[in-house]
Amino acid sequence: MRRRKVSDRGLQLREKQKARASYGVLERQFRRYYEQAVRRTGITGDNLLRILELRLDNVVYRLGFAESRAQARQLVRHGQISLNGHKADIPSHVVKLDDIIAWTARGAKSEFFAVAQEQIKGRTAPSWLALDAEQMTGRVLLAPVTEEIGAKFDPATIVEFYSR
Repeated sequence: MRRRKVSDRGLQLREKQKARASYGVLERQFRRYYEQAVRRTGITGDNLLRILELRLDNVVYRLGFAESRAQARQLVRHGQISLNGHKADIPSHVVKLDDIIAWTARGAKSEFFAVAQEQIKGRTAPSWLALDAEQMTGRVLLAPVTEEIGAKFDPATIVEFYSR
């Protein structure tokens, strides 16, 4: 038997699944993010990428506090990350401009904090984030630029999938 050619719908579904898997988002939440992206002005695919990039767990990952998004999610869930001086334990929280991401007192005492502090010294954060390696804090300077995100999926294909 020969393999059948994958349909356009199948390719669109595959792109959406890649995006969901890379950011660790379930279907219902991903659909809500898409609906928010549609409501905003501008290109829907770029808006979707920005929403996904501004999730707290992703910002923790981008700052270099964690080696993966899953690890960043765990740091947030375990109450080791603070947002604007308050403990934040919801990984899907969307951060805003000028929000400050830091470690809680409990998180700063953990063994992982020392490991992260060593790893972060040679690392640079994306241009839309400011990283203070000495204080182990980060700040959101501006909205992420689509070209700098480097997504491994095509947001336009995801928009086509949902717009049927």
